[in-house]
Amino acid sequence: MAKPELDIAPEKVAHVIIKAREYDAKVGAWDDTAEEGDAAEDPSAILEDFAGDPTAAEIIGFIDALNDDEQASLVALAWIGRGTFEPEELDEAVETARSEQNNSTAKYLLQLPLLSDYLEEGLEKLGFSSSDIESDL
Repeated sequence: MAKPELDIAPEKVAHVIIKAREYDAKVGAWDDTAEEGDAAEDPSAILEDFAGDPTAAEIIGFIDALNDDEQASLVALAWIGRGTFEPEELDEAVETARSEQNNSTAKYLLQLPLLSDYLEEGLEKLGFSSSDIESDL
């Protein structure tokens, strides 16, 4: 079976997967008065989600910089990975993502609790090896 034509490079999807994993690994800050050097004093603090944490901003900036077709494809991949659409319904999923987009695509995607898993599963269902793509990054 031939791989479907995506409007987003699989490497860009892999970048979002990697960053989404970092974001998902964050936990609520137990002490929200973080100061410079806290991570050095408490290495586990790097996993805490502080208000000024750059991880979410980095993902949002990356997704916002994608063109409309790439953003719609990214959402469609997440939906295919989640099981909302089947792999053979890729075109329909992309069109639905385009027509339903009314807010920030990045913020919508970050609200999906298993974003990295959905994107990875979506790539796999479409015949792409996300682990191979990620290892190339």
